[in-house]
Order: sequence, then structure tokens, then C-alpha cells
Amino acid sequence: MSQRTQAAQRDFARALLDSEAPVPLGIQAWNNSDPSRRFAVYRNNVVVSLVDALAETFPVVQELVGIEFFRAAAALFARQLPPSSPILALYGRDFASFIETFEPAWSVPYLADVARLEFTRVAAYHAADATPLTALDQELVGASGATLSALRFNFHPSARLVRSKFAVASLWAAHNGTGLLESIDIDTPEDTLVCRVDLEVELVRLAPGGGEFVEALMSGHPLGAAAEYALESHNDFNLSLALSTLVRQQAVTLIQLSRQEAT
Repeated sequence: MSQRTQAAQRDFARALLDSEAPVPLGIQAWNNSDPSRRFAVYRNNVVVSLVDALAETFPVVQELVGIEFFRAAAALFARQLPPSSPILALYGRDFASFIETFEPAWSVPYLADVARLEFTRVAAYHAADATPLTALDQELVGASGATLSALRFNFHPSARLVRSKFAVASLWAAHNGTGLLESIDIDTPEDTLVCRVDLEVELVRLAPGGGEFVEALMSGHPLGAAAEYALESHNDFNLSLALSTLVRQQAVTLIQLSRQEAT
């Protein structure tokens, strides 16, 4: 492709998302009429399709702020950050970050975290497949304390952790028919494990310390260090409960010693 063609394509794409931009050179109507009105219709259709895709990914965000507010914000986002992939199902990765800087949304301080949770669900659904552990390996049952502390966890490609200082998982559940809005204290921090179980994406609110524990494991820390990290933050951290939650939610594919620690 020539540089001239590439430049023309860039100009065309830029004009689609900038309502003030002139019609790109070379655009003509079939009847030789002014192409600006036809291009404006096409430009609007492009933005509407992107906004519709965002509404599909962030339904609870839309419910929280209302359709009109959501679509106006989503249109602004679409013009600033158009898709980088033809797969619109994964469009909106940066929407939560956009909301954090979008001043009209600051009156709903938990909105960005709700968006983060909703996109995480979509990403988990489209993640690669892998065979999860369905039970702790029997050989680990009789292992020494030193061996157990040195174990490292490989997580399922769909496993995600969303940490928030707000009760966003409870809020999401209530908007999806599993919980009551009036019973939610929105200022209660929640850590949520998101994972695809069979063909369904499930959200599990972790017990105290669970967020620190899973975050450490996902960062590559061994079991002992992760447990210590959790206990430093929550002295009531329950290691057995945390491990059983990971296995039950099919979030782990492998538990092993690294080569260095095994020698």
C-alpha cells in the first residue's frame, strides 16, 4: 500500500470521528450533489454503532447514569478512542479510565469501577480456554510446610481480579436480579474474582484478605508470601477458604514448585 493511500485512509478515518472535519478529498455522491450531508449521515451511523457496542458491554453503567447521559459520554469516548480492532465485543477496555477523567461523572464515584468490572466480565468470556484444577492435588496434602509455602499458582486465562473501595460486585448483582439495592452499603470495599466456569462467567466476592491473597498469587508470589500479605491486611484471613474458592471457581490450572525452589 502506498504512502498516499495510507494517508488518505487516515484522513478518512479521522473525518469519520470529527464532526468539524471537512469531507475527505475524493468523496463524491453518485449524482454529483454535495456529499457533505451523505457523509454526515455515515459519520453519525459509525458513532452510533460504537455507542451501541459500548452499551452492550456496559449495561449497568448505562442504568446508573441513564441512557441519555451514557450515550453522550460514550459518543465522546468513541471519538477520542476509536476501536483498534475490528472485534467490537472487546471495545471499551479504556472506558473505565475515561470515566475517571470525565468530570460530569464524578458525582457517581463508583461508576468507573463498575465499568471496570463489566469489561472484565466480557474479557473473561472471550479469554482462551484451558483445563482447570477441580481439586487440590493429593500429593500436596502431605507436603511439608516449607514446600507448601513455596508453591506457585498458574491461573486460568479467564481469571481476573477486580479490587474496589466500593461495593461494585454487589451493585452489579442487584442490577442483574441477584440482590437488593437497598441492602447495599456502596462504601464497603469489595474484591471480586471473575472467572469463566464452563461457559458462564461468574463473579465471586472474596472474603477479607482474599483480594490481597489472589493479587499476590497472580503477581507470581508463592503461596506462603501471598498468605502473609493477606494476613498483614486482615488478621482474620482464612487460607483454606481462599484456596477452596479458587478451585471451586476453576480459576487455577496448575500448582507447582518452581525449578529453583524445588532444588
